Formats: sequence, C-alpha cells, structure tokens
Amino acid sequence: MPAEEEMSGDTKDRVALRRSADLVLVLNTPKGRSTTLSARYWPGLFCLTCCCTGRGVFAARDIPARTTIEVCPVLLLPADENEKHIRHTHLYHYTYNWPTTTAEGRKQMTQAIIFGLGSMFNHARDQNVGWVRDLEHSVVVYQTLRDVRAGEELCISYGDRLTFEDADAPPVVDEGDGSDLLDNILLDA
Repeated sequence: MPAEEEMSGDTKDRVALRRSADLVLVLNTPKGRSTTLSARYWPGLFCLTCCCTGRGVFAARDIPARTTIEVCPVLLLPADENEKHIRHTHLYHYTYNWPTTTAEGRKQMTQAIIFGLGSMFNHARDQNVGWVRDLEHSVVVYQTLRDVRAGEELCISYGDRLTFEDADAPPVVDEGDGSDLLDNILLDA
C-alpha cells in the first residue's frame, strides 16, 4: 500500500504526486544557450483537499531537515501585463514578487507565476519549508527547514502583507487606552 494511503482510510481527496527522477529542466533554449537543472522533486509528497485551506501539500513519509523537495520553474509577468490584467484576477494571489532589471538597467519588482508545487504550499507563520529565488535560472528552490513528519502539511511563509485573515496570527489583546492606569497615579498636593 502506498505511504499516502497508509495515513488514512479516506483517500478520495488525496492526489499522489509523481515525477520521474530522470527529468531535467533545460533553460534559456530560445536564446541558444542552455543550462540543465535536475527537476528535483521529493517523491514522498501528496496533494490533499482540506476543508479549511483548500488544497495543501503533505508529507507521505518523514522528510529530513534541509531536503530540497521541489525546484519550480517560473513564468515572469511583464509589469504592464501584470498591472492591466493579472492584478485583477484570482491568479494574482498565487504569484510571487520577482526582482528584475529593465533594458535601461533600472531595478523593478514584477510578479512571477510559479509552476509545480510552488503555488500549492499554504501559509504558516511557523513554516517548515523555506524557499529561495534563483534569479539566474528563473526557478524557485524549496527546502525543508526542519524535520517533517509523515502526514504533516508542508507550509511556507507568505510574509506579513497577507490578503486574507491569518489563522496563525496571535490573538489580539485589547489593552485599552491606558486610562485605567491613570486611576493608580497618586498626586502629591
């Protein structure tokens, strides 16, 4: 029985993620230069539809810390297309900020669509997966930050500027305006 099925009797919402270990990414082919990267993918992952977060990526078996679990190619969106079109769609919420340099040498931030599992990781403040942009190769590399147990959801941090309510946020404590402290101040006459 596959590891992802051993974790629960109900597998209707689980999609095992499979990829041949022999795949490679060939980059920059239209320009005549090519760089080959291994299309890394940790075989012990599966996608699961969750009631509260939609879809998520889960470990089907234990994954050691500092394991590269995915290398995702990206599609860079030209800034004008992003502003005119993508920003006004649901797709915008799945894009990553991506630094670029214009033909004139000016640095700017645009958006990138992440292929592979990169768009499937949910947010957690205490994330167990970190990611790094490889600007030269236009890929994002995902790596576990700590040991991950079988059945645990793999999450990244989206940062502090979220477009949704953060379920992991610490509870807001109403400390009042401090006027109750004024009652404790004794003034000498």
